[in-house]
Amino acid sequence: MKNNLQTHIGLAFLRIVPSIMMLTHGLPKFQKLISGDFEFGDPIGIGATPSLFLAVIGEFICPILVIIGFKTRWMAVPPAITMVVAGFIAHSADPFATKEKAFLYLAFFIVIILLGPGKFSIDKK
Repeated sequence: MKNNLQTHIGLAFLRIVPSIMMLTHGLPKFQKLISGDFEFGDPIGIGATPSLFLAVIGEFICPILVIIGFKTRWMAVPPAITMVVAGFIAHSADPFATKEKAFLYLAFFIVIILLGPGKFSIDKK
C-alpha cells in the first residue's frame, strides 16, 4: 500500500461509517425487543421472536463492536448474514431500489471481513 497511515484511516472510516448507519436500523428493533413487542417478520421460518433477536444482533450489537474494532472480522459476519436475508429473502419480491440498501450494507461488511479493522481499533490489526 502506498501510505500506511492513509490505509488505516481508510479502514477505520470504512468500519465506522457503515456501522453507524446500520445502527439507525438496529436501534428501533432493539427498542422494540426490550419493550416486549415481539411482532416481526419471519423471513427464514424460525419464528418472529428469534428473527427479531437475530436482527438486533446483526443490526445493533455487532455494528457497535465493529465501530470499536473488537473482533471486527467475526463481528462483521452477522450484519452480512442479516443483509443477505434482507436483500435476497425478506425483500425478494421488491424492486431493486428497495433491496439496494441491503446490498450496499452487505458489500461494506464483506469488505470489512476481508480487510479487517486496521490499527485504529481495539484489535489493532
